[in-house]
Amino acid sequence: MVNLSQVRLAYGDRVLFSHSDLLIRPGDKIGLVGPNGAGKTSLFRLITGEETPDEGQVTIDPGVVVGYFRQDVGEMAGQSALEEVLTGAGRVHELAQELAQLEHQMSEGTLDDAGMDRYGEVQTEFLHLDGYEKETQAQTILTGLGIGPNRWNDPVEAFSGGWKMRIALAKILLLNPHVLLIDEPTNHLDLETIVWLEQWLKEFKGALMMTSHDREFMTRICRRTVEVAGQSITTYSGDYEFYLAERVLRREQLIAAKARQDDMLAKEQEFISRFAARASHAAQVQSRVKMIEKIERIVVPPEPRSVKFEFSPVKRSGDLVVEFTDLAKAWPLAHGGAHPVFAGATGTVLRGQKIAVTGVNGAGKSTFLKVITGQTEPTAGSCRLGASVQVGYFSQYSSDVLRPELTILDEVQERLPGASVGTMKSLLGAFLFTGDDADKRISVLSGGEKSRVMLACLLAQPVNFLVLDEPTNHLDIVSREVLLEALQGFEGTVLIVSHDRFFLKHLANRVFEVDRGALKAYEGDYEYYLGKTSAPPSPTLDSRAQD
Repeated sequence: MVNLSQVRLAYGDRVLFSHSDLLIRPGDKIGLVGPNGAGKTSLFRLITGEETPDEGQVTIDPGVVVGYFRQDVGEMAGQSALEEVLTGAGRVHELAQELAQLEHQMSEGTLDDAGMDRYGEVQTEFLHLDGYEKETQAQTILTGLGIGPNRWNDPVEAFSGGWKMRIALAKILLLNPHVLLIDEPTNHLDLETIVWLEQWLKEFKGALMMTSHDREFMTRICRRTVEVAGQSITTYSGDYEFYLAERVLRREQLIAAKARQDDMLAKEQEFISRFAARASHAAQVQSRVKMIEKIERIVVPPEPRSVKFEFSPVKRSGDLVVEFTDLAKAWPLAHGGAHPVFAGATGTVLRGQKIAVTGVNGAGKSTFLKVITGQTEPTAGSCRLGASVQVGYFSQYSSDVLRPELTILDEVQERLPGASVGTMKSLLGAFLFTGDDADKRISVLSGGEKSRVMLACLLAQPVNFLVLDEPTNHLDIVSREVLLEALQGFEGTVLIVSHDRFFLKHLANRVFEVDRGALKAYEGDYEYYLGKTSAPPSPTLDSRAQD
């Protein structure tokens, strides 16, 4: 279907790919991995034709339709969410517009015989492409992505950036192309929507290649892994877990092969040096010189950067960290009355527990964390922190308080006034800011980089109770694993909302589920919770529910 052969791509002196190959076959499910800046997006753009290789060629079989979902959704305006999605139906949408025009002429009696013939041709093709089913399919996809019937006819301008991303994703899914390229599809999605999308992609009949920061999502879907790193494209014939193990094995084999080659070259060079001045060995010397000049040297890429963050010892809190009784919260509505979020929540959080807070979108997870941390007052009931509890709170919007005119180092210095420059740079290094990165201004950082700055500031504080609302949003796999390892070693208590199942499975030892206005505790880890609950619920139809 898609074949990249001996492709070379460079931007000035920066080489992304050097004579690399890739074959995408029908039905492939490929996870695309590699460090930031290695060329994953450029590879997508080569396949879509937005980039042209400097050398080599990209060939796509005739008739193959390629769909590409990217993080930049572009402009959306002038139509409803459902109408916007229907524009993604490709040829079907073009036919629908032509049919509407012809039917308008027919109703006015201005359609001639040639127009009637054309109407028959268009209608036949429209039927062949299941055109009359597209609106139903679009509605199903929108609902699956959390945009229910009550919002299908809302103008796209009324949706925030995260919800526009869902609309853009729905357009690509409706297209149902032969080759589907997806760049970070789980950004801005909650857990139940991720589960729905995972099932859709598993059942997708075409070829799929995607990047994702969600390790479990990618592992569950992709059966092959393609790594972009070190100016090359390398294919692994297994999922992400297989890739991690195989990459270590291949590196060990490469190091061993280089050692053997170095030993052989040293011996050849010794022979050349010893007999170079002897006429009797001139032919042999020249032969060996030519031979070693032709040998392609084995190069071992630099070891992937290993980063680690460790908490400083924290002051021990009392055994009882939080106690809440009959806790309730309702948000006031603009037209009067109130929207109830949850009620009757009673429970305790004990020292050392790492609790995952779960529930469908709009159930009240974020609101629950805000009440626990005192960010908002409860409508009813009581919430009391235990002795010597020091709270650190991170929300999805924490990075909004960063000052754009400051550098990263300035921002950290303001939050940690007693820390030395060396300590601050070590802290930033653990969160993948090295060298000159510390001098970048906040204004030029991506969402993920801003989140990493805020997490670094929070985790360096001497707190013993961490309350984290979606800390993994916008973080890549490496950053997530740095955070996970740090939290696993944290001596205090953790209350966390996250849609990353791998993260929760390897961290949580208890679960609070917020469901239909009530809170239920599960006295086991995340796997225990999954075993005790039924299949994940379908996404909420009211995307305007306040969480």
